Amino acid sequence: MLNDKFNREHKHISLAHGSGGKLMHNLIKNLFLPSFGNPLLSKLDDAAVFEVGGKKLAFSTDTYVVNPLFFPGGNIGKLAVCGTVNDLAVMGAKPLWLSCGMVIEEGFDYDILSKIITSMKKTALQAGVEIVTGDTKVVEKGKCDGVFINTSGVGIISGDPLDIENIQEGDAVIVNGSLGEHGIAVLSCRTGLGFTTRIESDCAPLNDFIDEILSNSDGVRFMRDPTRGGLATTLNEIVEARDYGILLNEKDIPVSDGVKGACELLGFDPLYIANEGKVVVVVEKEKANNVLEVMHKHKLGINSAVIGYISVKCKRKVCMKTVSGGTRIIDMLVGEQLPRIC
Repeated sequence: MLNDKFNREHKHISLAHGSGGKLMHNLIKNLFLPSFGNPLLSKLDDAAVFEVGGKKLAFSTDTYVVNPLFFPGGNIGKLAVCGTVNDLAVMGAKPLWLSCGMVIEEGFDYDILSKIITSMKKTALQAGVEIVTGDTKVVEKGKCDGVFINTSGVGIISGDPLDIENIQEGDAVIVNGSLGEHGIAVLSCRTGLGFTTRIESDCAPLNDFIDEILSNSDGVRFMRDPTRGGLATTLNEIVEARDYGILLNEKDIPVSDGVKGACELLGFDPLYIANEGKVVVVVEKEKANNVLEVMHKHKLGINSAVIGYISVKCKRKVCMKTVSGGTRIIDMLVGEQLPRIC
């Protein structure tokens, strides 16, 4: 049965319902899960993991409605391939095949569409995946913002899948570089704001990087990519309904001067800004230095850092030791900071 109280309180969908924050999570848990709920879906992982013919497979899907379609460091096509590849990779899977579904607005420029398709081809080659099936729909002018893209993907898991149930007290939490670059890059292009430092999206396929980590180190418990809702939302998803929390050290969280400056100007918190080339890695504490060493050798992990630890002292919460010496709770965002960033 659907949650009647939720239905009474939410008569209409807002942009915040797609932001990755509390409203989106409530929508999923009160509307989608009661209708579609099953053991695979109820885990709410980045991909469903199941077995077919003795092979462990991961399956994921995502839809991209970014505005504008082109931004510093990428475009909607590159984003669509990277996003699904990364959702498979953080499950410990090797991404192999993607689908591509497109909704195109009548009158959309053919040359721009060609550039998007070319970018998807280039990114798929880089990631070592093939686009093997798809669908195309065209809608009337004004019924779609240029083009929307859906990609689904399948990958094979050769070892044990990375599972949130593996996380233990004391585990280290690592992120592979500066936060918030994708969201700020999209915003700068959308608004025409000229920041002192040019900020490019971190949009990149992470599967090669993740394979390097898993092949050359052990002790990795869990991974997730902090996309919509940023790092703060991802960490809150990890600790939700758990007997542990996460204690962060603000001074250790990598944020570039450009992103800091943009966030200070606009009143945003970089912890809630979307990323498209970052991964959160939860690692056995004793193995953290070894994992960091492997990450630092890859171009996508040069600025990797331990940003905190799993702690039972802040049960079901994400807390942060601030640079001023205090401690504050990092909650899941209620509304939305930046709509249409992926």
